Amino acid sequence: MTQGPLSDVRVLDLSRVLAGPWATQTLADLGAEVIKIERPGAGDDTRHWGPPFTTKADGSKGDAAYFLCANRGKKSVELDIATSEGAAVVRELAKTCDVVVENFKTGGLKKYGLDFASLAAVNPKLVYCSITGFGQDGPDAHRAGYDYMIQAMGGLMSITGQPDGAPGAEPMKVGVAVVDLFTGLYASNAILAALLHARATRQGQHIDIALFDVQAAMLANQATNYFVSGKAPTRMGNAHPNLAPYQPFPCTDGMVVIAVGNDGQFGALAQALSAPGLGADPRFASNALRIEHRAVLTAELSALTAGQSMKALMKTLEAAGVPCGPVNTIDQVFEEPQAKHRGLEVSQARPDLSAPVRTVGSPIRMSATPVAYDLPPPALGEHTDEVLGALVRDRG
Repeated sequence: MTQGPLSDVRVLDLSRVLAGPWATQTLADLGAEVIKIERPGAGDDTRHWGPPFTTKADGSKGDAAYFLCANRGKKSVELDIATSEGAAVVRELAKTCDVVVENFKTGGLKKYGLDFASLAAVNPKLVYCSITGFGQDGPDAHRAGYDYMIQAMGGLMSITGQPDGAPGAEPMKVGVAVVDLFTGLYASNAILAALLHARATRQGQHIDIALFDVQAAMLANQATNYFVSGKAPTRMGNAHPNLAPYQPFPCTDGMVVIAVGNDGQFGALAQALSAPGLGADPRFASNALRIEHRAVLTAELSALTAGQSMKALMKTLEAAGVPCGPVNTIDQVFEEPQAKHRGLEVSQARPDLSAPVRTVGSPIRMSATPVAYDLPPPALGEHTDEVLGALVRDRG
């Protein structure tokens, strides 16, 4: 087992689905021991969110692919926390852990004696992270929150999709559950900060992470566009609200994104496309003017790219220093030479399955304490005897 930077950190994971498991998988990749508590016989809901499903060695149906994406590196323990016995075991485990992560409804664990106050009483150094839809307080604190509804309520869908009047115009969600994923990342960042504080002061704390808050933060420049202008941004399809040209353009065999970030790059683009008149056109002399005349600029550039293959266009633009990239399908992503070089696909054997588990590698690269993939996503209850047996021995 590789000694990661968090090799001395023990995490009790009471979360399920995506936001919480994404946070704890990040901690596991960094070397933490993560104990995932799952419902007996059923486990994390996402074990059943398929197809597609894995195939067990005996030919029967295994876990859904969804579960695999967020649970690498963890130990699975089957335990019914709704029983007094199960809750008592969790409290005993919490005494030995540095971190607890949960995503029950606000206040939902108090009746089991597993809320922050109860566990902090037995482990004052405990970092306790609660992930909910709307946070621990406020008029919506009692509401359940799901990625899709938060994308809608938090404004993301209002700026995603084709503009009104265009074919297929309607508010659109993002193709992956980005609110859950960003929430997991914010949670893992907060946990690391709280661990530093706990080790310096021997004092734990309660971390309150809300999907709604995260979605608002994710609005980034679009939110500040509103704050500065007083106008709510709208859907623009693939166009960028603050840059032009910065969108996909057609080729004979697909589309290539051209991402011009400054006037120098625009001049290089015009030269690369053998269109010096475009670079000299006063309508396109600055980014602000290119945004003002976006429709004309897009039409002229599309006419210049439409007759070229993706490969030929990218070769020309890359030679000129113009940022560009192909619109890849997901299978094509992992065939990219850069993806292969960076090891973005991780393959791990699990004895009960007929084939290795393939997941996307962590994007974290650390020179002294690299990420390690010591455990595949676990079978349900795979580590129950190991973890609880050790707990009994420790208590004995």
